[in-house]
Amino acid sequence: MNRFEFWQQWLLWVSVAVAAFGLAMAVFSNTPLFSWMNSQIDPVFWNASVTNSAVVSFRTWIYAVLGAAVLGWSVTLAFIANYPFKKKEKWSWQAIAYGMFAWYVLDTWFFLSFRVYFSAALNTVLFVLVMLPLIMTYKTFWDKR
Repeated sequence: MNRFEFWQQWLLWVSVAVAAFGLAMAVFSNTPLFSWMNSQIDPVFWNASVTNSAVVSFRTWIYAVLGAAVLGWSVTLAFIANYPFKKKEKWSWQAIAYGMFAWYVLDTWFFLSFRVYFSAALNTVLFVLVMLPLIMTYKTFWDKR
């Protein structure tokens, strides 16, 4: 496996892992599987533990919507990573870079403005995991030689 293939596969498998996370968030957010996440986010919005059925229902719904969106964009990212990016089509590099930058700036800004630092940190980890292969393959797509 050469250097480019390594980073292309990295991008593909990060996308697959994020898709699995999105699916799990949509389906299992109100189960013990996601208690680690709920324990980080719930205290930002509610002083006590979340027991109110309306709040639990809203949290379940909003995580389902968020999980579905994460699943959708990560499947798209996986498709781009596995086909046009693999073929070294320049537009695929640009689509990933610009899309990730737009998502990261806006999503992380909202998390920080609402003091949901845990989610901002997760965003940063994901941003680095996706941008690293773009940085490492920059010359493949942009070297004019």
